[in-house]
Amino acid sequence: MSGFSEKFEQRLFLAFLLLLVWLPLPLGSNRPWAEAIFIVWTSLLALAYLAGLHRGAMQPGAAFDGARPALWLLAAWLVWLSLQWLPMPAGLRPPSHGLSAEAAWAPLSLDPFATFRYWLKSLSYVALFALTLLLVNSKFRLAILGYTLIFSGLFQAFYGGVMALSGLEYGFFVKKTAYLANATGTFVNRNHLAGYLEMVLAVGIGLLLATQYQKERALSWRQHLRNLLSLMFSHKLPLRLALAIMVIALVLTRSRMGNTAFFASMLTAGLAALSIYRRQAGSVSGMLRRDDMRSAVILIASLVVIDLFIVGAWFGVEQVAERIANSSLSQDADRIDVSRGTLGLIADHPLAGTGGGSFHLAYMPYRTKEIVSYYDHAHQDYLEIAADTGLVGAGLLGLVVLTSLLAALKAFARRRDALMRGMAFASIMGTVALLIHATVDFNFQIPANAATFMTILAMGWIALHLDRQERGAHGR
Repeated sequence: MSGFSEKFEQRLFLAFLLLLVWLPLPLGSNRPWAEAIFIVWTSLLALAYLAGLHRGAMQPGAAFDGARPALWLLAAWLVWLSLQWLPMPAGLRPPSHGLSAEAAWAPLSLDPFATFRYWLKSLSYVALFALTLLLVNSKFRLAILGYTLIFSGLFQAFYGGVMALSGLEYGFFVKKTAYLANATGTFVNRNHLAGYLEMVLAVGIGLLLATQYQKERALSWRQHLRNLLSLMFSHKLPLRLALAIMVIALVLTRSRMGNTAFFASMLTAGLAALSIYRRQAGSVSGMLRRDDMRSAVILIASLVVIDLFIVGAWFGVEQVAERIANSSLSQDADRIDVSRGTLGLIADHPLAGTGGGSFHLAYMPYRTKEIVSYYDHAHQDYLEIAADTGLVGAGLLGLVVLTSLLAALKAFARRRDALMRGMAFASIMGTVALLIHATVDFNFQIPANAATFMTILAMGWIALHLDRQERGAHGR
């Protein structure tokens, strides 16, 4: 690669990292003006990369080629969304309330403008997924990507914690009017800060696992002591402290499902890793694998014990536990009624949906008189996505997540490189965390969280294919 090409790519990568840090800052980018910045920024990055590719300054790597199944599914998703907002002849439209049967041409969507915005955001998510695969083309850049997300999460955690504990209560240059005494960072909703921290914490744990594999093998208590002292005086300690601060902020959000999803995803990913370790214990490198297994189990156990029972206890983890214990059907009656209405909406528009981003309008006929609040989201991502884009759209997105999760699992099982295995674990845990949280919230409707989720998915493909050299049945 020439000097010009290298500098050009480095600048693109820097702009890509800055975008990831920027996205959570303006209220999670969940405002029209912030969405516009996200769309323009991502579009310029994509166009710059295409220009560099045309001039021969860029070259797609193995991760991009390996992720083609997910890329094709995402392309189909974009085509499907475009069919929702483009006018269609009456013969191709399924019956739908709000559409005139006499109109010769009309879109499928009940709100074509909202669906066009939804399509533009989806195009940006797909572009960000592709840019992650294209620009993160070395182990150094993969590590830098991980630490950039840690930096962003640490800022959100520190800022949100200070606001909640000091009583200043400012969000993004605006005084908070909701979720007072709860950490929200620069997001509006505490649950969305929790969703963001879940993913970033997964990346941090993945980086810790990567460094855990690289330490000297402990064969005696003396070596265990040396490893502990090495941890205390190495670069791992700042990372561990950053994770502790983010856990404190997660607890301070008082988000029931945010905290549940974090620990449940850590347990799920840990059990998956343990299963892989045990299956590989009889291989030639069995002793190495068993040592890795012990290290991983000790690390995850320490995270649970230290974070939950020590750090969390100082900052109100009992309040989160109390909220979970006191949860009842009566307290969440509105959300349950909205979910029931959304199921009716899906039943009436099963395949095509009502149009991406149209929930605020399409739900109105299904709203019962008991619901007095305005709901522009279903507070259940799976139902909202199915209502907006139909079972076809939801199925396409589900396949993208499934193939990416399988790629991360395969990477963890096959790769020997410590960083690749750590980032594979991060992708598994981060994906599972937000999938769990999506059962009761709408993190996927928040651009910052949806974009970070796409980056986490791409990490799984990178961990599987980056710098990989086949050696027998397994890669390096």
